[in-house]
Amino acid sequence: MPAKSTPRTRKLPSAQRFTRALLAWYRKSARDLPWRRTRDPYEVIVSEFMLQQTQVSRVLEYYPRFLKRFPTVYQLAAAKPKAVMESWEGLGYYARARNLHETAKQISVAGGQWPEDPAGLQQLPGVGRYTAGAVACFAYEKPVPAVDTNVGRVIRRYFLGERKGKREGGSGKRNDAIWGIAATIVPKNGKRAWEFNQGIMELGARICVARKPRCPECPVRKGCRTYN
Repeated sequence: MPAKSTPRTRKLPSAQRFTRALLAWYRKSARDLPWRRTRDPYEVIVSEFMLQQTQVSRVLEYYPRFLKRFPTVYQLAAAKPKAVMESWEGLGYYARARNLHETAKQISVAGGQWPEDPAGLQQLPGVGRYTAGAVACFAYEKPVPAVDTNVGRVIRRYFLGERKGKREGGSGKRNDAIWGIAATIVPKNGKRAWEFNQGIMELGARICVARKPRCPECPVRKGCRTYN
């Protein structure tokens, strides 16, 4: 019998081309968001907890008020649960507030020392794979991936050529593949990694959106498998 042919692995589009175009666009078009002006891990993690399943416009209302009431991790840790819930009221998904409060207590007991790597951050209440990567990168400029829904969509469309109407969800293998691509393409320089992760999130939130992507405005469309 003839030997079975081995399927060829598709070569990914150029990551360097993608990164150059993305960073140039981000530096020119990025929104001025308050959590992008800090490297304080407490302020970063508050923003990440709030941004889970909540629109940026809504978080912009709550974020400064919350930090004004609880300006440090110690003050949040010492707060009564009722006070924390009152400050969170209207954002929904109240488990986030409870987890954030518990996280603050743990960090307070540890003398204010935050884990700096994703593995350590994932030990904190309510901190999953994405949030751990985001805090490690945005607070400590670690060159690690942070794949949320928007980032996953950009990677699938650009590197894998998946159709615009394809479901946002996916199997564990597909998600692992997307995380693998993200880990490969994130710059190794910390400051560039910070910009890159912010930029790819910005692209997914504003241009490469779920239902009606604005492909003619996309800065990376020339190399995008789906667009082409």
